[in-house]
Amino acid sequence: MTGLLDKRKFYIDGAWVDPARANDLEVIDPSTEEAVAVIALGDQADTDRAVAAAKAAFASWSRSEPSERLAHVEKILEIYNRRAEDMAWAISHEMGAPQDMSLNDQVAAGTWHIANFIAAFRDFRFIRPLGDHAPGSMIAWEPVGVVGLITPWNWPMNQVTLKVIPAILAGDTCVLKPSEIAPLSSMLFAEIVDEAGLPPGVFNLVNGDGPGVGTQLSTHRDVDMISFTGSTRAGIAITKAAADTLKKVALELGGKGANIVFADADDKAVVRGARHCFYNSGQSCNAPTRMLVERSVYDRAVETAARVAGETQVATAHQPGRHIGPVVSRRQWERIQDLIQTGIDEGARLVAGGPGLPEGVNRGYFVRPTVFADVSNDMTIAQQEIFGPVLSIIPFETEEEAIAIANDTPYGLTNYVQSQDGARRNRVARRLRSGMVEMNGASRGAGSAFGGVKMSGRAREGGVMGLEEFMDSKAISGWATD
Repeated sequence: MTGLLDKRKFYIDGAWVDPARANDLEVIDPSTEEAVAVIALGDQADTDRAVAAAKAAFASWSRSEPSERLAHVEKILEIYNRRAEDMAWAISHEMGAPQDMSLNDQVAAGTWHIANFIAAFRDFRFIRPLGDHAPGSMIAWEPVGVVGLITPWNWPMNQVTLKVIPAILAGDTCVLKPSEIAPLSSMLFAEIVDEAGLPPGVFNLVNGDGPGVGTQLSTHRDVDMISFTGSTRAGIAITKAAADTLKKVALELGGKGANIVFADADDKAVVRGARHCFYNSGQSCNAPTRMLVERSVYDRAVETAARVAGETQVATAHQPGRHIGPVVSRRQWERIQDLIQTGIDEGARLVAGGPGLPEGVNRGYFVRPTVFADVSNDMTIAQQEIFGPVLSIIPFETEEEAIAIANDTPYGLTNYVQSQDGARRNRVARRLRSGMVEMNGASRGAGSAFGGVKMSGRAREGGVMGLEEFMDSKAISGWATD
């Protein structure tokens, strides 16, 4: 590629249009620190135009046959899979996911979610009886209306498909504001939607930042719902901004997952946990960044985690391999460096990695895979979401202590349990305050909803619950049954 990609257009009402005024922003490749594209940031006129298009399209789209909406999504999936390599290129260059990981994990996450929504939607019942005790009482599921979708940079297509697909299946119309840091994949997604022939106004895209287009969508009187994934700080601001118009607000926010490793855990539990922490350069809200280890196996676990960190290769996103890439931006890199130094200053024992660039690297936002031992749960690195490849290891003596430490966090997204004792795993899982619990390396099943509690937000994304998130329920009595 030579020169900057010119992406200074928005997708509104079924067409690529120029912004209301010039307000350009460069998209930086985190592997090279060089600009890869230039986009336009929208203003109030652009947001108003997109919302108006969505509002005008809602009347007919909300009444369309479910089979018609399903056919459009099936077409989107077909084109999405055909353009998988283009999508992988965009994600690698905008947020730094390595070439293989971008195609096999980042892009594949979108395929997975679209396919799961298709399966869930085929069996979805928009009108359901309340129960045998109340003949003629029905529950109807209706589209919310115009929805504003605000997505992050760390898993671009994962989050776009978790929002756009259920919204349009539900009968909603939408305006997507992707992260201004990583907008290229979403603009490609708009090309896919356009090729699939979705009616004008059903899907719209306006690039912008949080204080601009994000706030404009959150406060807009013609937007009926906001679905946001990102930081807890931004989620709180969106909730406050949306309050005056009483929007429905769905938030999927940060996490500080605890990975409880009991003495009887399988031999690969610590390796699995450390690799999961470093995966995507630590830029996952469900990363198991606190490893709680039973005291009798603690020293061995620390040695193993340090070895995994040392073996984890860090390299450019533009080459194949199982390495991790850079973090997304200089601002993010500097924040991670500050938190690593804070861990050292507060007395945690650094056993791998540490501040600075990896050896032999002189440009790019690369972070050394870092492991701290002897962490106490009141330390900054145990309480704040770092969003980098940094693991904190904390010892515990008893099951009760492990549960108490795991729950001692403002977040509640995903926790993990490693034990060969099935009864204990089940018991601990029920007591952990989080929206998800994964045990012994088992992933969530297809259609299982993703979401948390406490300051991780309370959205439920994926499967049937993810469809219902973009609908309102209506109680109808006196329904004719003959």
